[in-house]
Amino acid sequence: MRSLNKLLKIRRVVLDLRRWWLVKTKGVDIHPGASISLSATLVGGAPRAIIVDDGTLIAFKCLLIAQTPEGIVKPIRIGKNCFIGGGSLILPGVTIGDETVVGSGAVVHEDVPSRCIVAGNPARVLRSGIEVGRFGRFTYAAQNQAIYYQD
Repeated sequence: MRSLNKLLKIRRVVLDLRRWWLVKTKGVDIHPGASISLSATLVGGAPRAIIVDDGTLIAFKCLLIAQTPEGIVKPIRIGKNCFIGGGSLILPGVTIGDETVVGSGAVVHEDVPSRCIVAGNPARVLRSGIEVGRFGRFTYAAQNQAIYYQD
């Protein structure tokens, strides 16, 4: 049986090409350590209209819009080690702080502080003072997984 690990090189090439395309055509500044789903849509409108920092994961079917219907560009900034859940909508002019988790399907229309969990429509803070690592993974997740899978 062949291993799927051979496809990792192809995946890396596709993701790097998409990152290059988003930077050149959409005005997006993506840190090389960030990960954006291929099904996510980013609408920039100007250079550096959307900035995604290191260790951030933007999940499937997310929509980030930095341009108002009138054509005014209001930059979006997403901090370090964030997780943007699937189907979320980030509206123009929003800044999401470092180490923040945005729940799936959330509609974020105003700034979000660092180290919190937001969800809902409109998005509101559900919990603050959280600790997360890379890609918004909770620091205690590995510990819980080890306990769950013990023999």
